[in-house]
Amino acid sequence: MKGREMDAVSPRQTDILRMARQSGRVGVDDLALQFDVTPQTIRKDLNEICDAGLLQRVHGGAVYPSGAINYAYDARRSLAAEEKRRIGATAAALIPDNSSVILNIGTTTEQVAFALREREGLMVITNNINVANILRESPSTEVIIAGGLVRRTDGGIVGEATVDFIRQFKVDHAVIGASAIDEDGAILDYDYREVRVAQEIIRHARRTILVADHMKFDRNAPVRIGHLSDIDVLVTDADVPESVQELCTLHGVTIASAPGAPGENDPS
Repeated sequence: MKGREMDAVSPRQTDILRMARQSGRVGVDDLALQFDVTPQTIRKDLNEICDAGLLQRVHGGAVYPSGAINYAYDARRSLAAEEKRRIGATAAALIPDNSSVILNIGTTTEQVAFALREREGLMVITNNINVANILRESPSTEVIIAGGLVRRTDGGIVGEATVDFIRQFKVDHAVIGASAIDEDGAILDYDYREVRVAQEIIRHARRTILVADHMKFDRNAPVRIGHLSDIDVLVTDADVPESVQELCTLHGVTIASAPGAPGENDPS
């Protein structure tokens, strides 16, 4: 899906996204009545949202993208940006100085990297070019980047060579992202090549931290990374669904909530 980065997502646009997720489709006339604005204003909103790759424009409105296709990378960066920043800071606080960590692909794991820049004595292994660039000038961090196929869409490095590279390590901590978390506890993504790398990362870490904003509980994706029972900590920005809470309790998974006012910058 093509897309460009949105400078900001307005409160009305985040409400439109929430409605589209819930119903699958939104219409210009209904939205104009709902928000008490002109149809022209709604069309402008929908055009901006669709240009960023968050929805797909259709006659008379827009539809939520297929669960088989991820959002464009720039669109993912702009979506729930403040929530991801807070999640990144919270996850980074769980990683002590003088330890080893793997950060995989994702806009939220990149926020973890930003929060780790001032830390001491870290060894960071990554299959994410963006993470490597974020941390490469950190004076006391050793950055090791995986080999493999570089995806043009987001700078992620994937494939069998990347899986083999990860097998060389046994790290203290792994930080992984996901595109969706199902109510049955399945952790999901879109690219099976990325999933193979994520699975290997989990196997080669003593402690696995999953970073996921609240929107991941409303989404779907076709490829299974694993299950909540495979991780140790879930870092998110809002209350998780009851079914997910129960699974975390059952499997001894700690839920760490990123600090911030409930509902602050919340597009759901």
